[in-house]
Amino acid sequence: MEESPVMPSSSAQTGSNLLIRPAQSLDREGIWRLLSPVLRKGETYALPRHWGRQQALAYWMAVEHRVYVAQTHDHEIVGTFYLQANQKGGGSHIANAGFVARPGFGAGRAMAEEALAEATKLGFRAMQFNFVVSTNLRAVELWTSLGFRVIGTLPGAFDHPSEGYVDALVMWKDLLSPGP
Repeated sequence: MEESPVMPSSSAQTGSNLLIRPAQSLDREGIWRLLSPVLRKGETYALPRHWGRQQALAYWMAVEHRVYVAQTHDHEIVGTFYLQANQKGGGSHIANAGFVARPGFGAGRAMAEEALAEATKLGFRAMQFNFVVSTNLRAVELWTSLGFRVIGTLPGAFDHPSEGYVDALVMWKDLLSPGP
C-alpha cells in the first residue's frame, strides 16, 4: 500500500486551538478511527459501507491526495481532509477535497479554511465538491457560509440508508475573487 508523503506545507495553528498539519504514516490509526464510523453509517460519503481499514485508508491516503489532520493540543486526531485536483489534464486547475471531522472541536470549519488557503497557495483557481449529500446539512451550511454556491443538483443520486434516494449537490467556490 502506498504511503501518503508528508506535504511541504507548514502546519497551521487555528483559533480553535487545533493544529492542522500534513498527515504522516503514524496518523493512519487516528484517521481510521474517524473514517470507520462515517463509512459504516453511510449517510455522507458515496463509498462502500463495508470497506475495512485497508481499503478506506488506501482511498483516503492515495498518492494523488494531499492529506492533512487536525489534532488537539494532546495530539488527538479529531479531523482529516485531503486536497487534490478535481480532474486531470484540462481540469487540473480546480481543487477538490474530502473532509471528516469529529463534532465539538471546530475541526470542520478550521480544516475547510485551511484547505481553501492551501488550494489558493497551490495555484488552484476554484474548489469544487462533486457530490455533497443534500441531507448532510452541516456540510451544506458550512460550505455556503464559506462562499460556496450550489451549481448543480443531481436528483436522487445518493441512496441514503434511512431516507432513501436523496439529491447530491455540486458546490463551487472561485478562489481568484476576494470574498467569503
